[in-house]
Amino acid sequence: MSIHCCLIKLGLVYSQVTLANALMGMYVHFSQMEEARKVFDLMDEKLIISWTTIMGGYVKVGHVAEAYNLFNQMQHQSTGIDFIVFLILISGCIQVGNLLLASSVQAFVLKCGCDKEESIENLLITMYAKCSNLASARRIFDLIIKKSIFSWTSMIAGYAHSDHPLEALHLFRRLVRTDFRPDGPTVATVISACADIGSISIAQEMEHYISLNGLEFDLQVQTSLIHLYSKCGSIKKAQEVFQKVADKDLTVWSSMINSYAIHGMGKEAIDLFRKMTTTEGIIPDAIVYTSVLLACSHAGLVEDGLKCFISMQKDFGITPKIEDCTCLVDLLGRVGRLDLALDTIQGMPLEAQVQAWAPLLSACRIHGNIELGEIAAVKLLELSLGSFGNYVLMANLYTSFGKWKEAHEMRKLIDGKGLVKECGWSQVEIGGRFHTFAAGNPSRVQLANIYKMLEDLNFTLQEGSCAGQAVTMNNDP
Repeated sequence: MSIHCCLIKLGLVYSQVTLANALMGMYVHFSQMEEARKVFDLMDEKLIISWTTIMGGYVKVGHVAEAYNLFNQMQHQSTGIDFIVFLILISGCIQVGNLLLASSVQAFVLKCGCDKEESIENLLITMYAKCSNLASARRIFDLIIKKSIFSWTSMIAGYAHSDHPLEALHLFRRLVRTDFRPDGPTVATVISACADIGSISIAQEMEHYISLNGLEFDLQVQTSLIHLYSKCGSIKKAQEVFQKVADKDLTVWSSMINSYAIHGMGKEAIDLFRKMTTTEGIIPDAIVYTSVLLACSHAGLVEDGLKCFISMQKDFGITPKIEDCTCLVDLLGRVGRLDLALDTIQGMPLEAQVQAWAPLLSACRIHGNIELGEIAAVKLLELSLGSFGNYVLMANLYTSFGKWKEAHEMRKLIDGKGLVKECGWSQVEIGGRFHTFAAGNPSRVQLANIYKMLEDLNFTLQEGSCAGQAVTMNNDP
């Protein structure tokens, strides 16, 4: 700012366009957009770099709408538009995920003939994927004649981050049949997608590929592989991968701690966290603390969870995220300390409270606390975040106490709001093929055989139960 004052005093800042651009870029670097905008507005002459600098600054700080306002102004000037402008606009679209905005940006790209720029093509794929329009993303990908490794990675990542793991895996298998050699980030992206499939055979396939292509020492790949095996239910394999990592960084430790957390192994997660912070001297971040709190919640380790929640703020100056606050409420609720859970919620910032009332309502259902459950339900209704599951929880809570009228009113509220329960489904892998079963879906070819097998299993279980009772009675003195 003192330099800025000096330039004003010398009368140089607004007449020298190169100097003004540098000054504006300095403010953008420090995210001081108000000061940067003052420089921009007072410039005698604006070049294309002036516009891109200020627009890029607004996108950087998340003020995407203002960047687009400037773009509209720019079109009425004599300034030409280059592909850098579109890189900035597309990056803004990726932030907000607005499909209408994305379509208009692509229209401008086509109009200006910038659609064949490789960086533009890759960003357009990512943009449409972020807008949940995978069909448009795939259309752009398929139209690219000379695909680069970045094109393949953009489309694979689009599928992976949009909960289409099988499509991501199929595209990766196509990629390895080309002349390209996937790098660490590409393989790590595919592994993350495979974790959502939960297939141990696919996990072994990916590990084999990693070994053959010399990626077994890539930290990003190893971290993803740990997560993959844990999601496939093989904590032992996750441990093996973790032990093989020579120079473990924070993300590797976090991945293993999170693996213990999702397997309900609270003690192991806490022990590993302590080893990381004490023996290895690694400074934790908010992400690893979330995993530790999750582990404490699943294992019912109240005291350890409370200590971690206090420690993250006191010892490391980490402000708890919404996920941390929700984990703490869930932990207290699981072990029946509902009053303390309520006090915890009331001491949270409003944005954190929004997410924390749902686990409290669930805990009230488990422990039969109807009064507190009503408070949680009212709060969820006030915040307009009541999901189908929360309404059903409250209705079941009323039913368990014989409050039929209140339960009926809650059911009427569900119908009145037009809430629809998500269809329950499961998936099984047989011979390398995945079969998905959805609740109430009669389209399965072998549905009659499946139900016949279930009946046979139920009959066998009942026979075993009766036989066990008979043995007990015969041995009764």
